[in-house]
Amino acid sequence: MDDQPRSLKDVFADAESKRLSLENSPFAPNSSEYADTVSSAVKLYQECLALVGALSIFSPNESLEDVSTTDLPFFLINFHLAEITQKRPSSSPQERKSILSAARDAYERYLHLVDSYGLLSPPYKKLLEQYTEAPTTFSTVSTSDPEARRNAKIANFRAEKELRNRLEFLRRRPEYGTEDDRHGGGDEEAVRQVHLAHIDYSTHMTFQALESLNREWEILALAPPPRDPREEEQQDARRWQGSAPLRPSRALGGPLLSKDGKPLQPFTLLNNRQELARGVFRPGHNLPTMTIDEYLEEERARGGIIEGGGEASWHRPEPDEDDMERADAETMKAREWDEFVESNPKGSGNTLNRG
Repeated sequence: MDDQPRSLKDVFADAESKRLSLENSPFAPNSSEYADTVSSAVKLYQECLALVGALSIFSPNESLEDVSTTDLPFFLINFHLAEITQKRPSSSPQERKSILSAARDAYERYLHLVDSYGLLSPPYKKLLEQYTEAPTTFSTVSTSDPEARRNAKIANFRAEKELRNRLEFLRRRPEYGTEDDRHGGGDEEAVRQVHLAHIDYSTHMTFQALESLNREWEILALAPPPRDPREEEQQDARRWQGSAPLRPSRALGGPLLSKDGKPLQPFTLLNNRQELARGVFRPGHNLPTMTIDEYLEEERARGGIIEGGGEASWHRPEPDEDDMERADAETMKAREWDEFVESNPKGSGNTLNRG
C-alpha cells in the first residue's frame, strides 16, 4: 500500500498544508525547523509539477472552459513554489542570487501558463509585455516623477486590497461550501469563481514580487565577489611572516650578524599560531635575552663601539723613563708639530675677503 504513488490531489493538499503552516509558524525564520518546513514544501510543489506534466492536466490546445473546476487550483502550483522558494535561507549573496533565479523561473512559468489560457486582464497583459522586454529592470512603477510613483504605489496597494477582499468575500458565501466540502461539496459555479479570483490575486502579487526581486538583486550586485579560500590562506601566511620576530640560537655563541649585516648563525622565525598562542601568557614587555655586559661585548667584537674621547682622553699613562725609543718618538712628534705651526700661522688658510 505504501509503495503506491500518491494522487496529485493528495500531494497538492500536503504542499498547501506546509505552506499555510509557514504563514502561522511559531518557529523563527532562521531556525532549522523553519528551514526544514520550507524545504519540504518546495519538494512537494515540485512533485506536483511532475504529476501535472505526467497527467497532462494543462494543454496548449485547451481553453479555460476545458479545464475542470477541480483542476483550477493547480494553476497556482508555480506561484506558490516561487513564494516558498524565496523563503529558503542562504549563507552568501551568491547563494541568495541562485534562490532568486529559481523563484523568478517559477513566477515566469506561472505567468505564461495563465496567459496561455486567457486569464490575464488587459492591464496585466501589458505588464507581462513590459516584463518580457526587460525582465531584470522591470518595475510596476516605471516613472521618474516622485509624485507619479507615489500615486502608482497607492493604486497597486488598493488593487491588491480589492482583490483580496473579493476573494475573502467569495469564500465566505454559503454556496462555496464549508471547510470540509468546499473543494467539491459546494456549488460548482461558486467554487469556480473563488479559484479564478485567487488566480487574479496571485497574478497581481506575481508582478509585485518580480519588482521586489529586481530591487533585491540590485542590492546583491553591490556585494563584493567571493574570495578564494586559498588566496586568503596565502595572505594570512604573508601577514604572519611579516610580523614574525627573529630569535637567535644562543647555543652557538658569538655575534648574530657580521659588520656588513650578514647572518653568522642560524635564527628562528616565530611565525606560527602556536608560538603566538603561547605568547598570550607572556609579559606585555620584552624581557632581556642577554645581560648588558654580554651585549657590550658583542657590540665591541663587531666594532660597533668607539672607545676613547671624553674625560678618558685627558688621563694619559705616565711615560716610562727607561723606554728611550718611545721617548725619542714623542720628542720627534713634538718637533714636527712645532715646525708645522711655525710654517702655518693661525688664519693662513683663510683666503676669503682678501684684497
